[in-house]
Amino acid sequence: MVKTIGAFSSLYLATLLLLVGSGLFNTYLGLRLAADNVSEIWIGGLIAVYYLGLVFGARIGHKIIIRVGHIRAYTATAAMVTVTVLALALIDNLYTWLGLRFVAGLAMVTQFMVLESWLNEQTENHQRGTVFAFYMVFSGLGTVLGQLALTLFPRLNYEPLMFVAICSSLCLIPVALTRRLHPALQLPAPLHVRYYVLRVPLSLLVLFVAGAISGAFYGLAPVYASKQGLASSQVAVFIAASVAMGLVAQWPLGWLADRVNRAAMIRVNALLLAVLSVPLWGWWSFPYWALVAFSAVFGALQFTLYPLGAAFANDNVESDRRVGLSAILYMVYGIGACLGPLLAGVLMREISDSMYFVFVSACAVILVVFVRAQRISGSHLSQDAPTQFVPMGDSLEGSSVVPVLDPRVDPDSDKSFQPMSAEEMELPVLPDEPGVSEQSVQTAEQGVGPEGTSEAAPASAIADATGATGAASAASMTEPASVPADAKQASTQASSGQAAQPFRASGSVEV
Repeated sequence: MVKTIGAFSSLYLATLLLLVGSGLFNTYLGLRLAADNVSEIWIGGLIAVYYLGLVFGARIGHKIIIRVGHIRAYTATAAMVTVTVLALALIDNLYTWLGLRFVAGLAMVTQFMVLESWLNEQTENHQRGTVFAFYMVFSGLGTVLGQLALTLFPRLNYEPLMFVAICSSLCLIPVALTRRLHPALQLPAPLHVRYYVLRVPLSLLVLFVAGAISGAFYGLAPVYASKQGLASSQVAVFIAASVAMGLVAQWPLGWLADRVNRAAMIRVNALLLAVLSVPLWGWWSFPYWALVAFSAVFGALQFTLYPLGAAFANDNVESDRRVGLSAILYMVYGIGACLGPLLAGVLMREISDSMYFVFVSACAVILVVFVRAQRISGSHLSQDAPTQFVPMGDSLEGSSVVPVLDPRVDPDSDKSFQPMSAEEMELPVLPDEPGVSEQSVQTAEQGVGPEGTSEAAPASAIADATGATGAASAASMTEPASVPADAKQASTQASSGQAAQPFRASGSVEV
C-alpha cells in the first residue's frame, strides 16, 4: 500500500490540491452570494454553468492535449483556473462570473484528464483496483479538507479566493517536477448514445438524478445551512460531514451491493433519502448538531447513488463496451448536475429555503417510482455479472478519470472506439421471468406492457432519436416493442422450468 502511494505520490498530491481549492470555492461562493442577498437562482446558475464547463471540457480537453502535449496543457489550464479565481476578487458582475465559472470548468477537467493519462499509462492491470481506490480516497479527502479550510476564514472577503488561487498554483509543482515519462495520447471514446439508452435506461436515470442531487448540494446546501442561522465555519462542517460520510459509506455499501439485489438497493436508498428529507421541509427548527447529523446521513445516501447506478449499468453491458459506457454515464451525470441547481434555485427563490430538501425528496421519489423489478428483464446481462462494486468520488471534476481507471474496464480489449455492428444496435428483448406465458409474449409483440402500459416505439422510430437527453427521457422507462421469433421458445422453456436464469439472486440486471 505504501509503495503504491509512493509510486504515484506526485499525481495524488496534485489531485488533493486541486480538490481542496475546488471544494472550498464552491462552498464559499454560495455563502458569499447569500450574504450579499443574491438570488438563489443566480447561485444555482453559477454552479450549473461550472458543471456545464466540466461536461464540455471532457471533449475539448482531449483536443488541447493532442495539440500541445500533456505538460503544456496542464500548465496552461492551471493558469486559466488561477486567473478565473483571482478575477472574481476584482470583478463584481454576475454575468462576468458566469463566463469565468464556465471557463474554470473547461480548464479544470483538462487538468484531471492529464492526471488520468499518467495514472492509466503507469498502472499495471493487476494494480488498477488499488490505484483507483487511492485516487478516490485522495479525491474525497481533498473535498473534505477544502470545506474545513473555510473555517480558517471568518470573513467572506477576498481571502478565501487567494487561498484557492494558491492551491491552483501549487498543484503545478508536483506535475512539473515529476520524472515520469509523458503518457501516450488518448482519444475520447465515441458516444454511442442510442446503444446505451436502449441497453441501460434505468441506470441512466439513476445517474441523471444522482447528478441533479449532487449539483444542487454543492451549490445550494451551503445557502440552506446559512439560512438556518449557521456561521460560515459551521456551514463548512455541515458540508464536510456529508462528503466524508459519503466517502466512508461506499466500502460497507459495496460489500452489500455485491451480495444483494442492486436495483432493490437503489430503490431502498432513494426511499430513505426521500423520507429522511421530510423533517427538513420547514416543519421544525433543528440545532446545529442535529443538522450535522442529518447531513452525514444524507451524504451516505446521496453520494452512493452514483456508484450503485454505475455498477447496475456495468452488469448489463459487456466488458468490451465499458469505456464508452463510462463516458455516457459521466455525460448524463453532468447534465443532471447542470439542471439540478437551476431547478432547486428556482424553488428556493420562489417559495422558501426549505424547498431544497423538497427538491431532494422529489428526485428520490422519481427513483422509487421507476426503478422497479417489473421494469427489469435481464435480457442484456453481461457474462461477468454481477460485476465488482467500485467506490467512486462524489465530485464531477474527478469523475472523468473513471473510464480508464475503473478496474471493471480492460482498455486493451475494449472496443468502444469501433463502430457498432447491426446486431448490437438491434438489441432484441427476451423475457426472462420464470413463468412467462405465451399470452404475455404476444402482448409484448402487440406493444402492450405486462401491466397494460404502452411500450416504447419500434426500433426504427427510436433510431431517429440521437440526442442524449431526449433519448434518455423517451426510452428510460420502457423496453423495445419488438420481440424476436425465438422469444416464444425461450418463454416456453422458462415457464416449464427448463432454462435456469443466471445470477437471479443478484437481481442486478436491466432492460
